[in-house]
Amino acid sequence: MVPSVLLGAVHVLLRRASPLRLVVLGGSLFLVVLIVMQGDVWDEGSISEPRFQESADEDGQPAGVFKNPGLQIGAPLPLPADIQGTPSGRCPAGHYSGAELRPHMERPYQDPRSPGADGRAFPTGQLSAEELKEKMEGTARHYFNQFASDRISLHRRLGEDTRHPDCVERKFRRCPPLPTTSVIIVFHNEAWSTLLRTVYSVLHTAPAIFLTEILLVDDASTAEHLKGRLEKYVRTLKVVRVLRQPERKGLVAARLLGAREARGEVLTFLDSHCECFYGWLEPLLARIVEEPTAVVSPEIVTINQDSLQFSRPVVTHHARNRGNFDWNLSFGWESIPEHEQKRRKDETYPVKTPTFAGGLFSISKSYFQHIGTYDEEMEIWGGENVEMSFRGSN
Repeated sequence: MVPSVLLGAVHVLLRRASPLRLVVLGGSLFLVVLIVMQGDVWDEGSISEPRFQESADEDGQPAGVFKNPGLQIGAPLPLPADIQGTPSGRCPAGHYSGAELRPHMERPYQDPRSPGADGRAFPTGQLSAEELKEKMEGTARHYFNQFASDRISLHRRLGEDTRHPDCVERKFRRCPPLPTTSVIIVFHNEAWSTLLRTVYSVLHTAPAIFLTEILLVDDASTAEHLKGRLEKYVRTLKVVRVLRQPERKGLVAARLLGAREARGEVLTFLDSHCECFYGWLEPLLARIVEEPTAVVSPEIVTINQDSLQFSRPVVTHHARNRGNFDWNLSFGWESIPEHEQKRRKDETYPVKTPTFAGGLFSISKSYFQHIGTYDEEMEIWGGENVEMSFRGSN
């Protein structure tokens, strides 16, 4: 508000000044009014708005601007340009073709009658005393049937593509292009067969043009097969590297090591005992192109821990659940609310979720750094999924 004494001075001058002086005076008054009004831009009410809170410092002033509000028009700081996802005008039109989306490696032929082929259960049968001992020891180490895993092909197929037709028929535009990704897999004393099957599963399904590398991050394993033997084996796979932590620090520290070393534009975190189904990667990358600040988790199905049977998606399946958490910050599942179901146009439409499982997800590397990555003091395992959900939502 312009002070009343100033208005009184204007009234007196109007009667005595020439037209030229009036023009100069009018411009000066406009500048005075602008400066006085600007003093109210960052008042207490505006700082209370969520969109301004992130740009305010401890004194209630916008961060990164001068302290004198009369000389500075402040605004919330934008995200860095590489997070905003500005489309490139040089990328080709149309959609990626099947030939462009070919993986790094085609699966070798697998006898459909072999154990676990096409995602089927490992056959049960009479075991010798030695085999039974091997099975029990493997189960005690890993809490799944290592005996069965070791006898299933590292390249096993998972059967026919049984995804919902909306997912199978989806095409991905070349412009803006889908980003590249580094797949980061943390392990500690993982079984050889499950770790390598995870690696091959990525190589057999992820399009080569998007897969920059697979980073195997060893959280100080003590098992002999995960030392020199592993490094020598993956050297032949070209895009696979092994990173080592000198001492065990846990999942978060190992993931942060992988994130620092990653060369891809997107970080994709996977567990060390999973298998990837058809077309799993492209939708994650496409969602990040649509919304660069999204943290995207795929639909997760199960592998039976005893029989290693893969639970394929069902053609008629519709997404039913999303993540949640309780006051103990424990993760759980809940039905998707009706208003969220109505918002989804088809089965490829993303589901907004308060939190996610945390073992498998993709995030822009720039955005991961922008939100502060993980809390480096978190140890071993657990809670990182809720933390990342909170960081992403804010």
